[in-house]
Amino acid sequence: MNPRQTLKNMANTMKMAKKPDKDEYQQHLRLVLLGIGGVGAIGFTIQFVFSVITFGR
Repeated sequence: MNPRQTLKNMANTMKMAKKPDKDEYQQHLRLVLLGIGGVGAIGFTIQFVFSVITFGR
């Protein structure tokens, strides 16, 4: 692996990158929060079901 080529690739990536505008940022934030909430809801449901099953015995 050539360090000079690696640095050139990093520089090209930084040139192509752009800062998202407000609408794009809000859309990404909404999707991330929805994903975190979904995973949390699934985890809560699983924990609740197993606690009810264990408590019933």
